[in-house]
Amino acid sequence: MRTFDTAPAPHLPPRRSVRGTMGLVLLALVPGVLAHGWFFGPGIFVQILLAAAFAMSFEAAMLKLRGKPVRPFLTDLSAPLTAVLFALCLPPLAPWWLAAIGMLAAIVFAKHLFGGLGHNLFNPAMVGLAVVLLAFPRVFTQWLAPAGLDQAMGTPGLADTLVAVFTGQLPAPWGWDTLAQATPLDTVRTLGSQGATLAEIRDVPVFGDFGGRGWEWVANFFALGGLFLLFKRVIPWQVPVATLGTVVLLALPFWLADPDLHPFPLQHVFSGGLVLAAFFIATDPVSGCTTPRGRLVFGAGVALLTLAIRRWGGFPDGIAFAVLLMNCAAPWIDAHTRPRILGEGRAPNGDAAP
Repeated sequence: MRTFDTAPAPHLPPRRSVRGTMGLVLLALVPGVLAHGWFFGPGIFVQILLAAAFAMSFEAAMLKLRGKPVRPFLTDLSAPLTAVLFALCLPPLAPWWLAAIGMLAAIVFAKHLFGGLGHNLFNPAMVGLAVVLLAFPRVFTQWLAPAGLDQAMGTPGLADTLVAVFTGQLPAPWGWDTLAQATPLDTVRTLGSQGATLAEIRDVPVFGDFGGRGWEWVANFFALGGLFLLFKRVIPWQVPVATLGTVVLLALPFWLADPDLHPFPLQHVFSGGLVLAAFFIATDPVSGCTTPRGRLVFGAGVALLTLAIRRWGGFPDGIAFAVLLMNCAAPWIDAHTRPRILGEGRAPNGDAAP
């Protein structure tokens, strides 16, 4: 009797390793991080280092508790990427313990308690951000004014930043009342609730050509990094196109109907974290959708929820909550947007039948 080799059939190897993919995403974030540091001072670098240190510590501890090999998982760059995405959403002078709490929620609860990398239902960075945002909302009112505004004292340097982050105090002549400034989205919400028109609100120096001064340039550099990821085929095009396109399409008719009440569509795009989310957060292949049509629905959902939270929610920018809500819906969306296999029939309820 002839025997046959029982080894598995050959398959195409993956185009990139996890480490390679995460490394490319981190590389694509560099222009936006540098722009953030240019406009808002060195605090972003401090926040990234703090978040990365806590993320790696929690990652190593959980791997040991779960009996997993530490070195392969600790060097796959997934934890540092989570830390960077989380840190980019924090005010530059946020206290050090905020990174500790955020990474505890992201790495321990959102990642490892669900089974580790590849098994998490929710985007870990957004879980960490949502936890600290809900628990400590006052910290997120302490953003710095961007470079370029007329400020008598300028932006704090590295030494003053370290003192503020680790002690919560600002050395003289700084003071939280004079240093902290509302973000563009905060300004629109606050002045709009007082009856000011958008034309009047945009006269505030914090606004630039489209979005917030400084914020729009940071968004441009994140978009540049996102285009690099699209070129390298690291992320699918459907999610960023659907996210940004839906924001513009939904905001445009309202702006045309009443420009004094509704922001210009590009003001939505270039204020807050929408561009960062469209290219780097909503494109997470684990917690997002996997089918082409599902990705379009997912991106559109993130855009719709973000606009709804900005308009009626309790927070100026709803990116974290929009992404997490769509993470809940991702399995259902994938189930109803799965491509039909050749020869496959239709079930009575309209779904693809085996």
